[in-house]
Amino acid sequence: MSLQMVTVSNNIALIQPGFSLMNFDGQVFFFGQKGWPKRSCPTGVFHLDVKHNHVKLKPTIFSKDSCYLPPLRYPATCTFKGNLESEKHQYIIHGGKTPNNELSDKIYVMSIVCKNNKRVTFRCTEKDLVGDVPEARYGHSINVVYSRGKSMGVLFGGRSYMPSTHRTTEKWNSVADCLPHVFLVDFEFGCATSYILPELQDGLSFHVSIAKNDAIYILGGHSLANNIRPANLYRIRVDLPLGSPAVNCTVLPGGISVSSAILTQTNKDEFVIVGGYQLENQKRMICNIISLEDNKIEIREMETPDWTPDIKHSKIWFGSNMGNGTVFLGIPGDNKQVVSEAFYFYTLKCAEDDTNEEQTTFTNSQTSTEDPGDSTPFEDSEEFCFSAEANSFDGDDEFDTYNEDDEEDESETGYWITCCSTCDVDINTWVPFYSTELNKPAMIYCSHGDGHWVHAQCMDLAERTLIHLSAGSNKYYCNEHVEIARALHTPQRVLPLKKPPMKSLRKKGSGKILTPAKKSFLRRLFD
Repeated sequence: MSLQMVTVSNNIALIQPGFSLMNFDGQVFFFGQKGWPKRSCPTGVFHLDVKHNHVKLKPTIFSKDSCYLPPLRYPATCTFKGNLESEKHQYIIHGGKTPNNELSDKIYVMSIVCKNNKRVTFRCTEKDLVGDVPEARYGHSINVVYSRGKSMGVLFGGRSYMPSTHRTTEKWNSVADCLPHVFLVDFEFGCATSYILPELQDGLSFHVSIAKNDAIYILGGHSLANNIRPANLYRIRVDLPLGSPAVNCTVLPGGISVSSAILTQTNKDEFVIVGGYQLENQKRMICNIISLEDNKIEIREMETPDWTPDIKHSKIWFGSNMGNGTVFLGIPGDNKQVVSEAFYFYTLKCAEDDTNEEQTTFTNSQTSTEDPGDSTPFEDSEEFCFSAEANSFDGDDEFDTYNEDDEEDESETGYWITCCSTCDVDINTWVPFYSTELNKPAMIYCSHGDGHWVHAQCMDLAERTLIHLSAGSNKYYCNEHVEIARALHTPQRVLPLKKPPMKSLRKKGSGKILTPAKKSFLRRLFD
């Protein structure tokens, strides 16, 4: 194993805990940026180009028949063999957290439709499910099993928000373990079926999952209800005959206690577990090799890399699988330095460089990286409107159209700003105040100076007034900038000045023009 520090030349602020990496034929793509996709990359998916220990993020594009894919953090992802030759390698994405701190319950399928030396074009489609549809969640796993010439998705674990009937203002973002149900998902017909297995008693989050043939192995994880990381090892076997599927679970010995670990595949039957946590805020520095042969699983410790002092002393770490036996790791920067990056990044190679690319299709593991003991909500950000076209990213391979300086400081902008001295909109306790609000506080634009956004709730605006302001082009001034009266301040309409025609300035009965002095006197008289 070799550990190497890498530098990120651009867009480093986008790489936050909870991101995912997708490997398409040796090319790695970054997904799950902080905030909504900006105008410089509407898709929110970047090519993670690593050369000579230097990382560069390059925007990618989607085909015109693609659906919108929001940036999701801590989703469940896995590879899937499609039926079409052009889509033989696909990624399944389910769940995850949106920038507005909501949980997704949608399933997306990512595939490459066009690839050349300069850019990659993706197609993203959304799969509609019927039947026992899994609730929105994060920190779970999704895998694909193959049996009798058929395939089926298997979804398990994760966390979800408490039911709306149990959520209060103080605990609006409280999460709970999902029920320990196993869901079979038919990607072709969009059917989902739930199974209750007696061996699975707890809903585990941030576990490790490995799929091979018709079996899935569930290892480790965190139980939020009991605050434990049980050293359990389960094997879920799925048989797909002509009739109804058969699902059974077996408890195996030899498990390990770990959560939020990263799984990478080194060869056809061998995997490596890196990172994770063994206790609350205590990293697990041991690496393990998992061997799958003859329907048997063996877990053993391996020689650990030479961890740097920064990695040893950091309280948290995160990352994702790059494929081909390589892991991308991140740790917090040193705040003691005058100029410090938010995170430092490393690549850990667990296999030789000649790893077969086809081996990565067997890796169907969760890429969640959050410490299960820490459920601090994310910073929510402003939803931007962008107008970038697909062809705006054409050009030389070395030309980067994304400019990190264009990013707005999300601590000062967005829906979660402190708009006034008495602002009481809190990301952790906000609940809808107006019927017009969906998933973010209603805002109104104050026209004072260069203008700024304020919350309608903080300004004590009636909903009727808010709708009126939003529909028209009236100017509004917030409580701190109003000077005359509190409400609308639309300039009164001034009627245009009526000037008498020139012929009226002539003396009646004469064709002579009046003198300038008399003209001025008559104008004042008419005015």
